[in-house]
Amino acid sequence: MFPNEPMTVVVDPGEPPYDAPPFLELRGPLDTRRLEAALDRIAARRPDGPAWQHRLRPHGPGLHTLRLTMGAPGEFPAGLLADLLTDPPPAGRSVRAVAPSPLQRELLADADAHPGTGRQVEQLSWVWRGPLDLERFTAAWQSLVDRESALRSAFGDGPEPRIVVHDQVRAEVLRLPHSAEDWAAVVEHDRRRGLDPRRPGPLRVTVLGGGPAVSVTAPPTRVLLTYHHALLDDWSAHLLLREFYRAYLADGTLPGGERRPDMGDYAQWLAHQDIEPARAFWTDATPPSDATHSPLPAVPAPAPVPAPAPVPDSVPGGTGTGRTRLRLTAAQTARLAAWAAGWGSTESGALQAVWALLLYRAAGSAEAEPVRFSVTVSGRGILFEGAERLPGALRNPLPMSVVVDPRASVPELLALLRDRTLDMAAYEWVSAGQIRTWTGDRAEAPGPAGSLVAFEGRPDGQDGLTRELAAQGIRVDPPETLGARTAFPVALVAHHDGDGGLVVTVSYDRTRLAGIGGVLEHAAFLLNELPRVAGDSTTVAEVLELLADADGDAGVDIGTDTDADTAAEAAPAAAVDGTADDDDAPALITLRPARTPGAGAVCLVPSHGTPRFRYDLLARSYRGPEALVLLGSPPDDGRAGYEMLRPLVDEGGPLVLGGFSGCGVVAYGITRLIAANGGRPPLIVLTGAATSADDLARLLESAAERAG
Repeated sequence: MFPNEPMTVVVDPGEPPYDAPPFLELRGPLDTRRLEAALDRIAARRPDGPAWQHRLRPHGPGLHTLRLTMGAPGEFPAGLLADLLTDPPPAGRSVRAVAPSPLQRELLADADAHPGTGRQVEQLSWVWRGPLDLERFTAAWQSLVDRESALRSAFGDGPEPRIVVHDQVRAEVLRLPHSAEDWAAVVEHDRRRGLDPRRPGPLRVTVLGGGPAVSVTAPPTRVLLTYHHALLDDWSAHLLLREFYRAYLADGTLPGGERRPDMGDYAQWLAHQDIEPARAFWTDATPPSDATHSPLPAVPAPAPVPAPAPVPDSVPGGTGTGRTRLRLTAAQTARLAAWAAGWGSTESGALQAVWALLLYRAAGSAEAEPVRFSVTVSGRGILFEGAERLPGALRNPLPMSVVVDPRASVPELLALLRDRTLDMAAYEWVSAGQIRTWTGDRAEAPGPAGSLVAFEGRPDGQDGLTRELAAQGIRVDPPETLGARTAFPVALVAHHDGDGGLVVTVSYDRTRLAGIGGVLEHAAFLLNELPRVAGDSTTVAEVLELLADADGDAGVDIGTDTDADTAAEAAPAAAVDGTADDDDAPALITLRPARTPGAGAVCLVPSHGTPRFRYDLLARSYRGPEALVLLGSPPDDGRAGYEMLRPLVDEGGPLVLGGFSGCGVVAYGITRLIAANGGRPPLIVLTGAATSADDLARLLESAAERAG
């Protein structure tokens, strides 16, 4: 057992008139250093507040009472203390600090500027067919966490960001039964839950189903890997997945010691790089700011070409992040790759050329014009030994600028993009923020007119592991990236599926790009048609005429994969991530009515990022007679929560508040308002995010018995 694992805190307001400091019951392993750190953080947040003392009294293994004594008048923030004790994650002492790269600083700043939106959080999903030993599965991930310092890292507090590496972190593995929720809802809730890069452990694993028995009729097990771009990238996720398979095949224990090199070694290498050649390259290569900047095709005229996948952006004024996918069959992909190779390019270059053509077309110009967008580089094509084996945040968006001339040939456009990419390869370690500092507004920046084109790179060496898993009756599908919400209004991320087909996941800001569907149809059309029609003398103007003809031809075959299985796999990604949060949720949701009259109620206070299905599971596990209700949305403060709960408070029955870490401040604010209005303040039961629904249900039942 980890000494620092999340505990449960019960906040007891005491006896009337409820003006004495509350006392807290601490249930679970207690590290007194962690308690002292939490109290210190409260004191640091309120330097002008009253001086508080505390007395900790043990009552047996895993049970303590914390009593607070007032050194000066004032209200102690008991809810905040409960949040701090239940959520930071399990982590031991920090063993060293690592300087973040400029890229990591920029990713962290973007995530901090948009809290609660899931910015820079990526998901990887795959299907596991065959027996799954859940104990060995969890042990394998824990073994990986123990070996990989990147999985024990987090950004520290303070004005100057530092990455702190901890010596002990518990792997976060959440297992859900198939009856809990459908897969689309699991993915959606997990994305909304997000990840905090300031908590050790930038990776979370969710399993839907699984078990030792194999049934032909049982649905397959699905696995979701969630990680934060500020500490891990897509290459890292695939690398770690490969190492996880090694650990699983070795009965849950990964052989070998701590990985080297690690991000600390990379930080030292980065500090010794001469930035002057990079500064000169980007300053000379970026067009001046008065050059026409081709705008993002935000609202193009929709073409009557069949959509390649369900497009979740048809509702005007939608909000949130929309996602959809373009797919080419393996045969179409092979034809595209062969055509690009014939001109000295790649599939990635072909995708960049298609996007450049669409940006130029949206500008409506008939002359040669520069267009700008960003492309990602792996960050591992550098002179740093072992970079290809390094888990970390190295994938880097860099500005791409190319002049599109309608009189030039398509192969010439491919060559321009290829040469530009090769020139950039020497500076994969330079961040976009550094480049903007050098060039002013001349470099592509995330903003209203920004876009990103990425082609996923994946480490080799998984085929042998797949065969070893198959020997144990296990078949794993190639994982698919579901698309992160980035700083760019639209991002195209390409990879190959298990059959070799090209898949482009498109993520876009629904508030800015309500008409993106037509552009994606054009992209699919060009990816399929260019290998058929574009020869050595085919001009850009001729390709644009081809697009104009396609706009008027409803029968054009865009060459997308319409296989039923493929469509079924694509639909959840679009449906999950293309929806907006429901702003019209009821204030109070009854999860289960009371079983006896006058039994009272247990009210669950939601915290941001905790998925709805966790509360539904809790309602199924709860055995007490009380009604189980849920506030319809996370309240902004105690006053808002009190107003939502007021109809239940006015009934006057016994009441208990409960929830997962993050709702403590609001819950305690509700109890203070209940007491101030003459009511009996309820007990608060707060526990860590890793606590199971069954365990929290038992704790709430015990609290409800006391309250009754």
